[in-house]
Amino acid sequence: MRHFLTTITFALGLTGFAASGFAATQYPLTLNNCGQQITIQKAPSKIVSVGQGMTEILFSLGLADKIAGTAVWVGPVLPQHAEANSKIARLADNDPSFESVVGKEPDFVAAEFEWHIGPQGAVGTREQFSELGINTYIAPTDCVAKTNAGGGDGVRKELFTMDLIYQEIGELAEIFDVKDRGEALVADLKKREADAVASIAGAKAKGLPIVFWFSSKEVSGDAYIAGKNSAPAYILKTLGAKNVVTTEEEWPLVGWETIAQANPAVIVIATMDRRRYAADDPRVKLGFLEKDPVTSQLDAVKNKHFVMMDAQAMNPTIRTIDGIEILAKGIKSFGLAQ
Repeated sequence: MRHFLTTITFALGLTGFAASGFAATQYPLTLNNCGQQITIQKAPSKIVSVGQGMTEILFSLGLADKIAGTAVWVGPVLPQHAEANSKIARLADNDPSFESVVGKEPDFVAAEFEWHIGPQGAVGTREQFSELGINTYIAPTDCVAKTNAGGGDGVRKELFTMDLIYQEIGELAEIFDVKDRGEALVADLKKREADAVASIAGAKAKGLPIVFWFSSKEVSGDAYIAGKNSAPAYILKTLGAKNVVTTEEEWPLVGWETIAQANPAVIVIATMDRRRYAADDPRVKLGFLEKDPVTSQLDAVKNKHFVMMDAQAMNPTIRTIDGIEILAKGIKSFGLAQ
């Protein structure tokens, strides 16, 4: 991650000393969130955040002092938030229990993924939290034009864009009455996105077939590959490259024989600290690609056209813009930009 969020964090520290040009949030505030109407009576004072991407947005809005607990982490927190994060209880690296969340006595629970706090309720349903007087909020990135029924990572009917991240920031900023901070964060992210697009102008990877490999349950088994409307698909569209996967599933399981037919020129490999699946370790991914009789024959593998990318840049998060920059740099370094 570049230094733009550090600048934002510094700027947010000054907001309390300057008169805001934004009208204060009028409570009660009612919002439609992922198919459910929520009403906020006052700015929440105690948050549990389920999902690293959600937590990093809250940090970037200057709300660390309100976070009582977090869960579902893939890798290290953004460096500028390391100190604040070290003081917050980690309820679980993966899925927290309902009891551990409510044990923090939050008045607001924010989730990055609907399957954690939604109809399926891996952590708990929204109704369970509501019965305890706890408001819940789910990131629009996981429900707008997306269905999550039936397990898996869901089906996305429309291409993800950063507008969904900007919507999330705007809604959280209004909920917590920090609209000036939200506007500042969105403005900087939009500038960064524009700069990233401009950086590859005239050197786009026209139609270059690329695959994003997140992980695999079994190293030699089917792989979780980015679907056609996912955050990686947005990165590819921005760069003018081609996704080798055409399904609307967010992260479909795809066999390597199928991937071999598309013969990707570049393979983007997710890096993460998580070790839920055997192929979470990027070194395991590389070892498999280079030794397997099918994958070792791919152009990307023979030419060692691997791009290592933080897994959070592959999820719909503020780090997706990082993904644009990282892949553009990789394509250029391989001499594949046209």
